[in-house]
Amino acid sequence: MYSSPRNRLMNWFSFSSPATFYPLAGKLIPLFWVLATLLGVAGLWISFFVAPADAVQGQGYRIIFVHVPASWMSMFIYMVMAAWAAIGLIFNTRLSAMMAQALAPTGALMAFLSLWTGAFWGKPMWGAWWVWDARLTSELILLFLFLGFMALQASIDDARRADKAGAILALVGIVNVPIIYFSVKWWNTLHQGSSVSMTKAPAMAHTMLWGMLLMALCFWMYSIAIALMRVRVIILERESHSDWVKNLKVLQS
Repeated sequence: MYSSPRNRLMNWFSFSSPATFYPLAGKLIPLFWVLATLLGVAGLWISFFVAPADAVQGQGYRIIFVHVPASWMSMFIYMVMAAWAAIGLIFNTRLSAMMAQALAPTGALMAFLSLWTGAFWGKPMWGAWWVWDARLTSELILLFLFLGFMALQASIDDARRADKAGAILALVGIVNVPIIYFSVKWWNTLHQGSSVSMTKAPAMAHTMLWGMLLMALCFWMYSIAIALMRVRVIILERESHSDWVKNLKVLQS
């Protein structure tokens, strides 16, 4: 039977309800875990066994295959988290605020991985675990923004007030993302410039680029899978008074 574009759009909007999104998320989680595993295995194999050693940095450069994707994902997750928070703040949608809450811990993990792996790369290359470089400092601020978002929401008992407060913090902090990205262009920093650009040919071997892109996709699929798992838990906690949750618990018991 023919379905008009309006009907198809309305079908998608139906998933904005926690009750309908919960089973959909459950079906999608295994798919994203499989994709994350396959991409991760392929990415690690190319990154550590196929890609050649760097002419200047030797074998030590290989940490970038974790460092760079983690850095990308920390910024991307913050933008997505802020977008969900803004939708929840403007339209007062419950699921949007839940998605923002579910993304924050994964974003904090990615920011921490970025800083941690960067320190391991910086020690042999710069001779120091940490310098107050513009990009490193702004990435550290990003980690504090994720942690602050989680701490602020946890400190407020009323979920609606917590969502609004978290959304305001997330939207204020979004200004830090372009600072991270453009810091190497705006200031004279120790951190090297981008090796991958949308407007220029990549400044690395093709095998290196493939390894980095596969690892970035792996981190992306992992972030989606773990966020969907977390949002299902949040839905059950927040909707515990709803009839559909009570019926679900009866069926599972």
